Amino acid sequence: MECGQEIGQMSSGQNSIHRVIASPAAWGAAISVLEKTMERQGFVYLLMNKFNTVIYVGVTSDLKARIYALKEKLVKGFTARYHVNKLVYFESVDNIQSAITREKQIKAGSRKKKLALIQSLNPDFKDLYDSI
Repeated sequence: MECGQEIGQMSSGQNSIHRVIASPAAWGAAISVLEKTMERQGFVYLLMNKFNTVIYVGVTSDLKARIYALKEKLVKGFTARYHVNKLVYFESVDNIQSAITREKQIKAGSRKKKLALIQSLNPDFKDLYDSI
């Protein structure tokens, strides 16, 4: 196959297109982009609504920008629909892959565990946005 040649693949009844990278230079560039993405610091965060009844767990590489977008409802979806915009907990990790792993751990826990995690650092459920 030639560099950049498109191949079709059937997956669950859907067509998807993949590009084949055949040249060493192209592989080097692709790996460089991947490594830079993996090196980027990651954040796991928990948001609540103003009544502290809804908990949302998320991950990002730019915490301030992400929370701003959610607070301003620039992102449509769960957080906008349920008015979840109060940052009550966050932690930073070395890279985005570690952040995704940590997010999955937190999401797998019960509501009780999420509340305990929040209360361990923020017992009054204050909005931490201004502290980042």
